[in-house]
Order: sequence, then C-alpha cells, then structure tokens
Amino acid sequence: MQKLSAERLRAALGRPGLGACALLLAFGLWLASLSLAEPNLDKTQSLALQRYGERAAQTVAAWRQLIEETRALPDNDKVNKVNTFFNRRIQFKTDMEVYHVEDYWATPLEFMGNGAGDCEDFAISKYMTLQMLGITNEHLRLVYVRYKVGNTAPIAHMVLGYYPQPTEEPLILDNLISSVRPASMRSDLTPVFSFNAEGLWVGGAATSSADPTARLSQWRNVLARMREEGL
Repeated sequence: MQKLSAERLRAALGRPGLGACALLLAFGLWLASLSLAEPNLDKTQSLALQRYGERAAQTVAAWRQLIEETRALPDNDKVNKVNTFFNRRIQFKTDMEVYHVEDYWATPLEFMGNGAGDCEDFAISKYMTLQMLGITNEHLRLVYVRYKVGNTAPIAHMVLGYYPQPTEEPLILDNLISSVRPASMRSDLTPVFSFNAEGLWVGGAATSSADPTARLSQWRNVLARMREEGL
C-alpha cells in the first residue's frame, strides 16, 4: 500500500456461404485457440524452480494442489480457500522492499517466487487463481480503494471483489484481514475504481467506461508477463 496519488487513479461462423470443410476448419481453429489459452502450470512450476529455487517450487506445487482439490467445490468455498492460501503463505512487503521500485504489479509466479508482495500482488494472484477455478470475469473485479482507519490519512489499497451475482453486493478478499467479508462490513474501504480483464468501472458505475488494458499499463504488462510464464 502507498499514499493515494492522482496518477494512480487516472461471430465468424454465421457468415453464409461457408461449406462443410470451411466450417470444420473454423471449428478446428476455435478449438486450437482454446487449447492455447489453457494454463501450462508445469511450465510455471519449472520456472519457479529455475528462477527462485526449491522453496518457490514447493509453494507453486502447493498452489497447484489447492487448485485441484478446490475445483469441484462451490464458488464460496473456492473464494475462502484461495483467500486463506495466499494470506497465510505470502508475506506483505512493499514494492520497494521486493523490487526496489515504487510501483510494480507482480505475476503469481513472481509473487509466490519471492514469497512476498504488496496489496496489488495479493489481489492479482487471487483473481487469476479463481479464474482458473472457473469463476468468470462477471463475478470478479480488482478494486482500487481508499483505506482509512481512524484519523489517519487515506492510503491507496487494492482488494479483490467477488460478486456472487453480478448485481449483488461483493465479498471482499483482502490481505489486511484473514476473513472474506461483505463490502458493507468494510467501512474502512472507499471504492475508487474497479477492473478485470474485460472492463473498467469508475466508482459505482453499472457499465464499463474503458478498456482496462488501454488505460492501465501495469495491468497490460502483468498480463503479458503471465502469458510468458504459462498462465
């Protein structure tokens, strides 16, 4: 977390005339695109060992086991188990401490590899893990908030919001507290904007106002690095 600043707040198959062969080709290309999108967690674990050593590889192995054991559970259980996994295993440290820069968004591999990270890193890793568990974007948003306790100045913070239904009150996954709580129980948080892989919402807007990868360079960069790391 760090002080709030203005800078941080800123259908092909339906075409007539396609023959059976063309339809089969298009279907094959569609299947290929799905397979390319599948995460390669063997690669992720191998990179963890190469870059960070045995401890990191063990963390990634435990993460993979969590994914396998949680896959068939109800979504609420997935949310709680993923939140607990990262909050218990990973230490909070600032970007300056870990990466020697003021603002860096880490991939799940970098986060687990270093065994430490800040609020954005917790939120991103929880988001990606829940996506791999089948929870879609309409139920998940990374949320920038103002975090304020008592008479202290508000600071920028990021959490993950899980929406049981897209129009319902979200549950908040936060590295600051161990439990997942409804947003109405987090009076210390004031939403500023939220985003996921498909949209960006300012305040309480019901519709997306921008392409998040165009507006948020850190998000665009971390997504690109994740693809290189098997996710």
